[in-house]
Amino acid sequence: MATTQTTLNTGLPPQSETDEARRIDGFVVSTALTSLALLAGLIGLEAPIDRVWLLFVGVGLGIALYHAAFGFTAGWRNLVLKRRSGGMRAQMLLLAIATVLFVPVLGFAETLGLTGISGTLAPVGVSLLVGSSLFGFGMQLGGGCGSGTLFTVGAGNLRMMVTLTTFIIGSVIGTMHLPWWLAQPGIDPVDLIAGVGVMPTLVLQLGALGLLAMWFARIERQHHGEVERAILQRPVGPWYTTLLKGGWPLLWGAIALALLNLATLLIAGYPWGITFAFGLWGAKVLQALGVDMAQWAFWTWDYPALALADSVLVNVVSVMDFGLLLGAMLAAGLAGRFNRASRRPLPARSITAAVIGGLSMGYGARLGFGCNIGAMFSGIASASLHGWIWFACAFAGSLAGIRLRPWFGLDQ
Repeated sequence: MATTQTTLNTGLPPQSETDEARRIDGFVVSTALTSLALLAGLIGLEAPIDRVWLLFVGVGLGIALYHAAFGFTAGWRNLVLKRRSGGMRAQMLLLAIATVLFVPVLGFAETLGLTGISGTLAPVGVSLLVGSSLFGFGMQLGGGCGSGTLFTVGAGNLRMMVTLTTFIIGSVIGTMHLPWWLAQPGIDPVDLIAGVGVMPTLVLQLGALGLLAMWFARIERQHHGEVERAILQRPVGPWYTTLLKGGWPLLWGAIALALLNLATLLIAGYPWGITFAFGLWGAKVLQALGVDMAQWAFWTWDYPALALADSVLVNVVSVMDFGLLLGAMLAAGLAGRFNRASRRPLPARSITAAVIGGLSMGYGARLGFGCNIGAMFSGIASASLHGWIWFACAFAGSLAGIRLRPWFGLDQ
């Protein structure tokens, strides 16, 4: 576990492991590629061809997340505890690139001949405030956010499999309660592009992200006298070796994630999301066990009902999650680090934290309309007010989770 934390914090493999990390794990790589080929074939038989493309977009996302070690959770924690801002500034850069890519496309969609695409918009209310706070709390105990949980599971991290399992359980429970939460006070989605136009939205969002990045850098400079070159850090080896075997600079990760999210928008018609699939998988298990999901209002709504009736190989979010898992597995194999984080015994307290964190994130993701990807990344890229509020509330919840980590024997 210590190895994973170090990697997530820095974005680069520990120097002592660099030589070993250069040995490709042929078994893991061949297993990932074989599984990917089989899955692509099954999806091609079951679903429209765009699902196959989205599977490969998911693979790219998994590779980028793993090779850049682009973790949201550790970046937030490093700012709070160590006053290091590299992870946070990288996230602001990611959101800025995505804003530049998304806002003109969404604002001029009709002019560009793009029909049937829309951004990620959601209402602002009690459900969002509670859900995002719970999610932020859970991500610090669970050891990863929505994307972090998936890509570390794909890389063979056993503890994160516990987090993912309880994440799914929490998501299903969240679907049971979501209608009640939505009945609480709130307002309709606020779309900045529709409200103020494309150029003002770009200025507003880039200005806000720039100010936040400067504030984070100032915090770091006040405590350390300088700001680390975390984003523009040079690769350890030749660029082509780094591209294949990992240790990507955070800049590479931010560019790759933003471009692949844009690809998702153009192919699927809406931006990248992760956690809807978790609730869907859990609901399908309950349905297979004989539970009548039609008793739950959420599963009678148009999109959830259609997803529950269809194969998971048709559902866009599920297909991309499968791709992300296999992409991370492939990347871990290329780096020679598959299952590296699970070679130490798992203390009971750590597993307990994973259970609590997974349940909190699952429940919170449903109430908050997604995770750090679906709600924050895609929401802010779409210039939806709910994305900004999700970010603020999740960060506040994360502070509580950080304070509890020592109780469960988790490192800081």
